[in-house]
Amino acid sequence: MRRRTFLRAVGAGGVAGLAGCTGGGGGSDGDDAGTDASTADEGGGTAAATTTGTTAVPTPELVVSTYGAFVDAPSTSPGPWIKETFESEFDATLRFATPDSEINYYVERAGRNVDIDADVYVGLSVDALVRIDERLDGGLFTPVEGLAGQDDVNADLEFDPDGRAVPFDTGYVSLVYDETHGAYGDFSAPETFEGLLDPEYEGDLLAQNPTSSTTGRSFLLHTIKRFGEDGYLDYWADLQDNGVRVLDEWSSSYTAYSEGEAPMVVSYSTDQVYASRSDEDLARHRIRFLNDQGYANPEGMAIFEDADDPELARSFLEFVLRPDVQGEIAQRNVAFPATSTADLPESFATYAKEPPEGVTFTYDALRDGLSTWTEAWARQFASK
Repeated sequence: MRRRTFLRAVGAGGVAGLAGCTGGGGGSDGDDAGTDASTADEGGGTAAATTTGTTAVPTPELVVSTYGAFVDAPSTSPGPWIKETFESEFDATLRFATPDSEINYYVERAGRNVDIDADVYVGLSVDALVRIDERLDGGLFTPVEGLAGQDDVNADLEFDPDGRAVPFDTGYVSLVYDETHGAYGDFSAPETFEGLLDPEYEGDLLAQNPTSSTTGRSFLLHTIKRFGEDGYLDYWADLQDNGVRVLDEWSSSYTAYSEGEAPMVVSYSTDQVYASRSDEDLARHRIRFLNDQGYANPEGMAIFEDADDPELARSFLEFVLRPDVQGEIAQRNVAFPATSTADLPESFATYAKEPPEGVTFTYDALRDGLSTWTEAWARQFASK
């Protein structure tokens, strides 16, 4: 029996004793899953004895696992708003879990037959789904269909042939560059991938490691789209010769860019959405789509097979697909909505840049090639 299921089952006396020990009856196991769940004062997930000695029905708890920035990014995050709004409309407590290794945490637990202890995962990418299916014989998530609002999802963003992951937003990987860079303050990023190899851009690009960063993996895949399986490693060798700097994660590379360490960084075409809200100089947040393309990186949400309350989990997915919630997530997560019905202010379109052409790899193509491509890149990059 899963631990939080056990807590619900032990009855009033047992839970009251636990509450006395923990100073409020919080539901966290104290592991790496961060929690902001409310305590028992508003029925937040603990059972209580009634005046007649019977046990009241506990408030259901929905555990939604996601990446840390979805909940507590340095800039803005949709998580707190989602929690507050969901709990105001549903008789349930929503608790976010943010394990350091994100989805890999659950892949490891499933591989060891350890309880998952979460209901929903928010933030799946197609390449993450490929890695899950490569490592696990059984499924980690259950297929979903017939959700309210599911028909409003842009069909081009669907990436799971088995119907487990439902897209909730997307971003386009592009270059962000600082137009004010240089002695004359007139820097301009190249217009093509080949242009990045020009000696005038030596040492000017910050990128991310595709073996540890979703953003970096998307950029690598875009180079494979451009140069093919037989040409992308030669292109990366030329990038290295021209001084590309590859950091482990998007956050570290973007921080380096913000601190003026280089005038270009691989990032997202919604960069100006946040910059405009922060009254930053938009000249330092210009967008360049190399070869007039942006690599589409949709994010999905899915229900774990062992979810305690599958119906509540479905309600959460439907909640996320509502027009008002889609609009809030897009603005707070600085991304594009997944549906055609999202409520967005007119100013959003001014600062969120869409490429002339969006490109991506299908699930099937990545399942056949992703591991081979990233491993070959890692070997070559380490050898130079």
